Amino acid sequence: MKCLIIAAGKGRRLQKQGQSKPLIPLFGIALIERTILSAMEAGADEFYVVTGHQHERVASFLSRLAKRLNVPVHTVFNARWQNTDNGISVLSAAEYLHEPFLLLMTDHVFDPAIARDLIHAASTNDGLTLAVDSGLDNPLVDLDDVTRVNVEDEKIAAIAKGLMAFNAYDTGIFMSTPSLFDALKQASRKTDNAGLSSGVQLLAAKGEAHTFDINGRFWIDVDDPVAFWRAENALLTRFQQQPDDVPA
Repeated sequence: MKCLIIAAGKGRRLQKQGQSKPLIPLFGIALIERTILSAMEAGADEFYVVTGHQHERVASFLSRLAKRLNVPVHTVFNARWQNTDNGISVLSAAEYLHEPFLLLMTDHVFDPAIARDLIHAASTNDGLTLAVDSGLDNPLVDLDDVTRVNVEDEKIAAIAKGLMAFNAYDTGIFMSTPSLFDALKQASRKTDNAGLSSGVQLLAAKGEAHTFDINGRFWIDVDDPVAFWRAENALLTRFQQQPDDVPA
């Protein structure tokens, strides 16, 4: 199964941890490597990583990682990364993905079982399926930054940051068909800076945006120093609970 990972942003809020967000180490493992390892555990065996900021450094790291893990990792450069939202980064890989694929963010750390279960749950769905967290009291979530989702009958009714009526969080873990690219192209005709949520909302309007509820399972968006600290503590706790495992 192919996996698309978005890793184009600058990550300015994490600059103290490192100049390239995908390469920032969390317990000695770069964020992008953690994402790839988690996806491999879930069943992915080929990767497309959309890069932007410090493309050469990230591409060089991924080339070495591909050899070390013995898995194909292709880099796709989004030349517009500085002036566009993440939807354009997703569109950058459209020509390479013609079957259902796993879609992940480079800065989201999560239990690999979530992606594995999502793949299974989405196997009969059209459009896309988003792993959502209905655990609204999740202490790892930054409510001011998280994308909110209103779910009705296991489908997305609305998705956006700042959404007032919501009952779940967007974990950034998707299983999608190529119809997402068509939706993003449609969204980009209205604005040059189409976000991923814009495409998802268009699919939702057609009843093609499904949800898979993880209900409080481990995930975190490592987007700023506070989230980085929370991720470290959460991984330490998981490691203490599962001492035979490497923190992941």
